[in-house]
Amino acid sequence: MTPRDASEPNRSRWSDLDRPPLNVTALRRGLVREGGLWSEVDVVQRTGSTNSDLVARAAEGGAAEGAVLVAEEQTAGRGRLDRQWTAPPRSGLFFSVLLTPGEVPVERWGWLPLLTGVAVATGLSRSAGVDTALKWPNDLLVTVGGDERKAGGILAERAGEGGVVIGVGINVSLKENELPVPTAGSLGLAGAVSTDRDPLLRGVLRALEEWYGKWRAAEGDPGVCGLQEAYAAGCATLGRVVRAELPGDRAVVGEAVAVDGDGRLVLATGEGVQEPVGAGDIVHLRPV
Repeated sequence: MTPRDASEPNRSRWSDLDRPPLNVTALRRGLVREGGLWSEVDVVQRTGSTNSDLVARAAEGGAAEGAVLVAEEQTAGRGRLDRQWTAPPRSGLFFSVLLTPGEVPVERWGWLPLLTGVAVATGLSRSAGVDTALKWPNDLLVTVGGDERKAGGILAERAGEGGVVIGVGINVSLKENELPVPTAGSLGLAGAVSTDRDPLLRGVLRALEEWYGKWRAAEGDPGVCGLQEAYAAGCATLGRVVRAELPGDRAVVGEAVAVDGDGRLVLATGEGVQEPVGAGDIVHLRPV
């Protein structure tokens, strides 16, 4: 789907005064700098998927590392396992970034979604004052009324031979009656001190630049750069009994005891076996 301009009929950029549009000029001024990671910041009013758009741009040679694409509204946003991600216009942060970690061995690129999760949690803690937790591998959790709810997700896709596009979706100002499912949440419902999306986006992208720089300097070694320790410290999955629903209709139940050097979740099963899980759907069965 081609991004549509804000001037399209019957759509006002100020149609919801509680949800003002992002200020792209201020975002560029605050993020794009000489020697920094972010090379360009674009904001579109509406598109199907920022990930799909940026992957296509990268394939055509129309985007360099550090390109950031933000949508005020996504109509075909995707999560893991091709689940749909939708939200009202300007109610959240929906963006994708292009990274080209050429000096990092490809086998370590699987850490990028986890790295992004740590960066998102770090940035939101600083700018929104909300305690967040990470559900392995790529969900952002907040607490609403004592219940743990999903407020965001991360999706990484290869872009050509040397690139990775990472998409992030965060529910910012969604109200209870706007949530797509009862288990969803938002920063606003979790008591954020601010739901102003401009500083929230700047905070997340600055934290992502910081963590990506450390990881890249360590040639992707998650132990050397502190990423493995930081992820484990913020991971709500560790210490819980979980069910891992794996490809091929197989499921494993066990206690999540570690995230290993490859970013896999290690489960201690009832049979006394430690089984690493590299892909699958994780269901939390028991709180810590």
